[in-house]
Amino acid sequence: MKACFLGLGYIGLPTAIVSAKNGIDVAGVDINPRVVELTNQGKIHIVEPDLQELCAEVVANGKLKAYTAPVESDAYFIVVPTPFKGDHQPDISYVESATRMVLPLLKEGDLFVIESTSPVGTTDKMTDLIFAERPELKDKIYIAYCPERVLPGNVVYELVHNDRVIGGINPESTEKAVEFYAQFVKGNLHKTNSKTAEMCKLTENSSRDVQIAFANELSLICDKAGINVWELITLANKHPRVNILQPGCGVGGHCIAVDPYFLTADFPVESQIIAKAREINNYKSFWCAERVVNEILKFNLAKNRKPVVAMMGLAFKPNIDDLRESPAKHIVSKVLESSHDAEILIVEPNVQEHDVYKLTNYQEAFEKADIVVYLVAHNEFKTLPRNTEKLALDFCGIFK
Repeated sequence: MKACFLGLGYIGLPTAIVSAKNGIDVAGVDINPRVVELTNQGKIHIVEPDLQELCAEVVANGKLKAYTAPVESDAYFIVVPTPFKGDHQPDISYVESATRMVLPLLKEGDLFVIESTSPVGTTDKMTDLIFAERPELKDKIYIAYCPERVLPGNVVYELVHNDRVIGGINPESTEKAVEFYAQFVKGNLHKTNSKTAEMCKLTENSSRDVQIAFANELSLICDKAGINVWELITLANKHPRVNILQPGCGVGGHCIAVDPYFLTADFPVESQIIAKAREINNYKSFWCAERVVNEILKFNLAKNRKPVVAMMGLAFKPNIDDLRESPAKHIVSKVLESSHDAEILIVEPNVQEHDVYKLTNYQEAFEKADIVVYLVAHNEFKTLPRNTEKLALDFCGIFK
């Protein structure tokens, strides 16, 4: 079998590499020529443990080759972004564009799978598109939806060992997709229909968003009440049926911070808790930025000089380079806008350089800073001492 993966991003590239590692002939497709060039050199353009070695191996043995356009294969996988249009309306134009790219190549017996996070009913829409353009293929190809469930920083392991939910447009399509994933997935493969699989992905991430919103709301209450929220949650979790998550400076990433909007857009009346959780988590970032600005003003009044402020972290979670939907990045931008001429040092140890921000080494920033703002709990930051001469604003539990 030859498989074609359209989209070589944070999910598509690792999936293509893992598939190739398991003996599948893989064509990886990306519209970015630089990504294609790097991949064909056996190099990766993202930070992900263990992936570089695997990429070099499967490119060297000819199991993976990258292209800027799809090539004829037996199975096609759509792993492209699903961004927003205005007012948090999901945009499936990338999925549709990728589908149209493979339309001329489809033949009887092929498998077509969407992995991109999508609004409920997207697989049905692409099915209608395929059969409208290629009516001779109706009931002769297999179409399914199979979302990923991986954690950045542990993708290689989780692609293989996590359970997958696979939903076809009919039972035959589900079986065909299960047959493919069984070649490299050691977790259980749970069969359902395409709409339920789409809804399952959105449900999982919306659930996480709601749980984080509860923790973030607690952190706001505790700050006002003068209570250590980290200690509070630790104690509350001693209850055998309580498992409160940890608060942070918001919610980021291209899953939890995005997927709930797919439900609130299509089901605005029904998704009340989901919508409110999004509001709370977005507000937490605004609150953190306001807190930093207020401390800058207090320092200026007390010391009669502008402080040096170290903003520690830009990624959306610890120990990765992924800045997508990052609340830390949003906070940094807001502080820069309202810094009152304070010197702002921006730190992200997992990124070499940024096209907008000038980055500073974390140790250098810490030494220079009067105010240290911990936005992301990177391992490097946990090695820094607690200096009582510096004001530390810990929004991510560095000192918990």
